[in-house]
Amino acid sequence: MAQSVRIQPDLEFVKELQAVGGESLKKCYQCATCSVACPISPASNPYPRKEMVWASWGLKDRLLNDPDIWLCHNCGTCSDLCPRGAKPGDLLAALRNMAYQRLTQPAVVAKWLTSSKYLPILFGIPAVLWAVIWMIMAGVNGSAIPQGEIVFGKLFPGDYTVDPIFILTFFSMVAIMWKGTVKLLASFKPEGTTLMLGKTKHWVLHLVDVILEEVMTHKKFKDCGDDKSDRKVGHLGVFYGFVFLAIVTAIVAAGHWGGKVFPAIALHTPMPLLFPVKILANIGAVLLLGGLALLTIRRRSLDPKKSSSNYYDWYLLGVIWAVAVTGVLSQLFRLAGIAPVAYFVYYLHLVVVWMLFAYLPWSKLGHLVYRTAAITYVRAMGRR
Repeated sequence: MAQSVRIQPDLEFVKELQAVGGESLKKCYQCATCSVACPISPASNPYPRKEMVWASWGLKDRLLNDPDIWLCHNCGTCSDLCPRGAKPGDLLAALRNMAYQRLTQPAVVAKWLTSSKYLPILFGIPAVLWAVIWMIMAGVNGSAIPQGEIVFGKLFPGDYTVDPIFILTFFSMVAIMWKGTVKLLASFKPEGTTLMLGKTKHWVLHLVDVILEEVMTHKKFKDCGDDKSDRKVGHLGVFYGFVFLAIVTAIVAAGHWGGKVFPAIALHTPMPLLFPVKILANIGAVLLLGGLALLTIRRRSLDPKKSSSNYYDWYLLGVIWAVAVTGVLSQLFRLAGIAPVAYFVYYLHLVVVWMLFAYLPWSKLGHLVYRTAAITYVRAMGRR
């Protein structure tokens, strides 16, 4: 005879969930249209119907420890077809947003990313940091705007300002993401803890498979019926724009630091426009801007009755726009020889790039890591 289970709803959690994007969850009357309509929901233990039930009951731990909330690619089909307008897709997105806060510390940063009133703090931290460096270098150079050829390294030297600051920022972000990923996998009890121990080779094989088959191709958009949409093209544009720019950054860093030991491979900036590395950088910038334009147009065209966007959604898009635009304008003003504007725009570029990487574990960009980990987990457990 089956044992009864006592359910202890967390009503505060329900209110919190409604406040961060799941305000329509109480409209759900469990018709299961969402799970039937979802093209990628598994036949066994499908989502998002069970998540809608758990949310209505306030089962916080069960929801936030559920790998399925990371598997949804938010195509919106379930919300489009819901006869009650319960927006299951928005609910899963809201759960992911709450999970970021639970997985990464300090949690106050996650709070800052949820409201525009905290934007001055997020912007102010790197703005002060790079302004102090600017003032120090102005004293060294004898002028706030260096004379002669516009070379950003005159104002923000790579050797002892840009490189060490961003290296420290990047690896701090990686450490936070690693800790959050381990915590996420361990929360998938009981299998999560077992999977983490003694099956490294098993894990790595599935991880490589997920990266090659899904991350690099965005295959799930096709499975969601979104294969030819501006959503897939936009995501691919942003993704590969960042990939190309990361490759350029790695080449420049290797040429700069490696050139100190092996002069033959030395690489100096600014590079000529027709230099292969510069061409790759500009291709990356074009991909990034094109992808951002498509994603922005799509988000603005969403029907609020079926799906909604909040500040948390727009924050990341805004920061990436700022990174792309300030990067392109820095180059254009440098080529035009307008030194005061070029240096100021480059200063803003450093500020927003720092914001992108430093706050990444708490932003929606963290899903790139957490979703990859969750998909790898379910595959390792035998689900495709």
